[in-house]
Amino acid sequence: MRLLRTLPTSRLLILIAVTAALVTGAAVVAVAASAGKGSSPAPKPLATAVHDALTAPHPAGVTARVRFTNNLLPSGALFGNVGSALLSGASGRLWLTNDGKGRIELQSDAGDVQIVWNKTGVSVYDASSNTVYRLALQATNESNQGTRTPPTVAQISDFLAQLARHVDVSGANPMTVAGRPAYGASLSPKEIGGLLGSARLAWDAQQGAPLSVGVYAKGSSAPTLKLSATHISYGSVPSSNVDVAPPAGAKVVDLGTLAGKSGSEKAKPKPVTGLDAVRAAAGFDVIAPDAIAGLQRTNALLVGGKQVLVVYGEGPGAIVVAERKADTAQPRGGLLTALPPVSLDGVTGHELNTQLGTLIEWQRGGVTYVLAGSVPSAKAETAARDVK
Repeated sequence: MRLLRTLPTSRLLILIAVTAALVTGAAVVAVAASAGKGSSPAPKPLATAVHDALTAPHPAGVTARVRFTNNLLPSGALFGNVGSALLSGASGRLWLTNDGKGRIELQSDAGDVQIVWNKTGVSVYDASSNTVYRLALQATNESNQGTRTPPTVAQISDFLAQLARHVDVSGANPMTVAGRPAYGASLSPKEIGGLLGSARLAWDAQQGAPLSVGVYAKGSSAPTLKLSATHISYGSVPSSNVDVAPPAGAKVVDLGTLAGKSGSEKAKPKPVTGLDAVRAAAGFDVIAPDAIAGLQRTNALLVGGKQVLVVYGEGPGAIVVAERKADTAQPRGGLLTALPPVSLDGVTGHELNTQLGTLIEWQRGGVTYVLAGSVPSAKAETAARDVK
């Protein structure tokens, strides 16, 4: 998407955090209506449990208390010891209507975070910086959504069998979440490499849809990112609970538009592939050695006519190097420049080291480089030094 290719790094980091909270939040509040508490449900095959979740009815509205855990970034890496609830994690509340509107409120001593969304956009107000981030959503064609039917148990079983070629898939494990009878399942990559350990999901056994979503780093029992419901009630939600505006004096940051599939998107030219063709079309000196940090180059492409992506290795342990001509009209800045510097053979870069991977940004010869991979910082730094 054009948005992800052109956003400054600082705004891209905020967008990643917002998306993580919003996507997991939307998953939690999609719970269908049924009041009361329950014990663990009876065992059931995973394909059947998934089918039952997909065919469950939708509620008139949902109100929930939630806990958002975010251990992705090092403590104080971006905002010092006291940071945004969105980046440090917090408890809060969540509301969802049956017409696509929702709100998550995360509460912390540094100031609350309000995430409000509807079919046309997302608004995130961070009281710790008195800043509102706005992302517009391009409408998609929903004319035939009402005629869609859920997949059958056999179709789900076939999909799970194909998925199991690359991912270890657990069964549907009976449990309780937020007092509700639930099933839980986990996915773990089979291929060696990468820092992702597993993704874990729990959903309501009687009415479907997730109650808890978590991502775990390899070798860690604590979640890297997780949103879970701790209490849920069902029924109509007043519009005043989801139509909440940020303070009038807040600083506004426009994150652009997250585009859906449309005719104009489909008509855009395909990326240029192949290193020789990419070098000829890029308009700047593309640096793409045969190997970095012991990983062989496996692909190169030019995206949007401006940005080159060079891929090294395959699978979870692959490393991607993005290259684009530096913007000399604007000074360097943003969140990454506040991170600890790293020396790259005479060039100073800035590194973001997380539990799930490492990102390093630097400039050389009028070109900006961003290296990213689900690899430890030492391997990422070695790879960055090999980009010559």
